[in-house]
Amino acid sequence: MLRGRRILGVVLRQAFLYRRSLSRLLDLVYWPTMDILLWGFLTLYLEKGTLHFPRFVSFFLGALILWHILYRSQLAVSVSFLEEIWSRNLINLLVAPLTLGEYLAGLLAISFFKVSLAFVLMATLAGLFYGFNIFCLGIYLGIFALGLLVLGWSIGLITMGLILRFGQEAEILAWALILIFLPLSAVFYPLQVLPSFLQRLALLTPSAYIFEGMRALIAQGTLPGQYLLRAWGLDLLYFVGGLWFLKRQYAYARREGLLPKIGE
Repeated sequence: MLRGRRILGVVLRQAFLYRRSLSRLLDLVYWPTMDILLWGFLTLYLEKGTLHFPRFVSFFLGALILWHILYRSQLAVSVSFLEEIWSRNLINLLVAPLTLGEYLAGLLAISFFKVSLAFVLMATLAGLFYGFNIFCLGIYLGIFALGLLVLGWSIGLITMGLILRFGQEAEILAWALILIFLPLSAVFYPLQVLPSFLQRLALLTPSAYIFEGMRALIAQGTLPGQYLLRAWGLDLLYFVGGLWFLKRQYAYARREGLLPKIGE
């Protein structure tokens, strides 16, 4: 019971930041809206214009919505952690009766809320403006979304560990690290268009199997079972590895006295 209240405290701490911050509230809806409008009109042109590419709306908008789940889940974890550094509140949290696990649980909860809000917004706009129903993926939509959510959290944990190790100078990784996965995940194109060495790297990312599976499901109506098995197996490795890396860097920062210096 007490542990649940401490986790709720972390969630409320992040939620209160949005209560009187118009810029933060706009950030929750602005970028998802702009992305869905920009890519949506582009795909309509490609599908209905002179190029006559089939299924562009389904492939592109489905990929875009799923990509935002991955991108937003990582960003929510990383930026929520950076908020504590920017406000010089990190030490206050660490001296409170709050374990690292409880703090992380709170960050993952607020990340889930932000991702859910962006997903609902983008799915609604895609349906209203372009007639695309992301729920056509059926039960696999939940499986895809959860797999990308776990991967985003894993990358967020690694980002937190790097910030603890190298200080605030590493904060750019909160936006840059996830973008490494954009070309490797083959979000907007088949995996086969990548050079062979990049294909081998892509097969080490769970997101590549998820986006390939999404396209197979839309185009053929079936999903190879090995895609899900490989995606979730890699997701487990990424998440456990992210937790291990963060705990190691947290212990190192405490041992070396780096925590008070972060953000100075």
